[in-house]
Amino acid sequence: MAKKRGIGIGAMYYGIGYGFNRADIGSAAIEMAEDGTTTIYSGACDMGQGVMTIIAQVAAEGIGIRPEMIRVVAADTGSTPDAGPTSGSRATFVQGVAVQKAAEDMREQILRMAAEMRACRKEELRARVGQIYKTGEEIPVLSVARVANEIHRLGRRCQSWGWHDNTTKDVDPETSQGDAYATYGWATQLAEVEVDTETGQVKVLRIVSATDAGKAINPMAVEGQIQGGAAMGMGYALYEQHILEQGIPRTGSLAFYLVPTSMDVPEIECEIVEVPDPKGPFGAKGVAEPATIPTTPAILNAIYDAIGVRITETPATPERVYLAIQEAKARGEFIE
Repeated sequence: MAKKRGIGIGAMYYGIGYGFNRADIGSAAIEMAEDGTTTIYSGACDMGQGVMTIIAQVAAEGIGIRPEMIRVVAADTGSTPDAGPTSGSRATFVQGVAVQKAAEDMREQILRMAAEMRACRKEELRARVGQIYKTGEEIPVLSVARVANEIHRLGRRCQSWGWHDNTTKDVDPETSQGDAYATYGWATQLAEVEVDTETGQVKVLRIVSATDAGKAINPMAVEGQIQGGAAMGMGYALYEQHILEQGIPRTGSLAFYLVPTSMDVPEIECEIVEVPDPKGPFGAKGVAEPATIPTTPAILNAIYDAIGVRITETPATPERVYLAIQEAKARGEFIE
């Protein structure tokens, strides 16, 4: 048979954030206007992974207002506090906690003023979707907007700050032993491939990904990250290579540096595994790199399952796969 199919599995764990005693700080500011509309100032940069949406949701939940009442100002050095680089799958895990702390501080300010306005104890009140309720009652006693208006009327500014230090501090610099990261992400992927033994062409038929998200604050965004990560991992496995000849790049455009297209990426089934992390915002943690790392080993293992030949260099181009098959045949190790 010219075409053979195989299934492979790749599994990984990944330290979230920087780890190894490197400073890992998040900070955010929140300001509520007289009508209750709220601005989040966050230094975390959204590169398509959806961190601005996550920040808005974390803030809305923490304050007790609707997400549509929130505007996010992101990555503006003139107005946003520093949140560190957006890398290491840290934006949700680190900056999310900073925003959560700022949101909880804002909620406390709102509830204190509401308690004054209703002549009751702050502990008797709770904020939910833009309304203030007495505990055990379902009819609101005030709106958050009304309370914010009163704060401004009294000449106060309705502001809060959140700061979070995710730096691990107990790694021995001499031995590198200790708790290297505050938490870890886990993922396992399965890949099914079809290998054309006459040409070396590999076609990925299906990818199934189980990814630990802690708590998926926005399941659709998490699923998008998993699918995008798997597509990137597929590129590393089969297409992407940077070629230098005498120091000159020969793959300087997408005409030569190949990436998977929508015609190449198969159906990607996403299984979001939720085990809330006590150190993350509402139990969440990052999923970006964990969604990418297992794909390449899963695909290479699937190729081995299909043809019985190990590909030890990536990407597994048709030429490399074909030559590996021919070498195996010459050694009498390839089974037709």
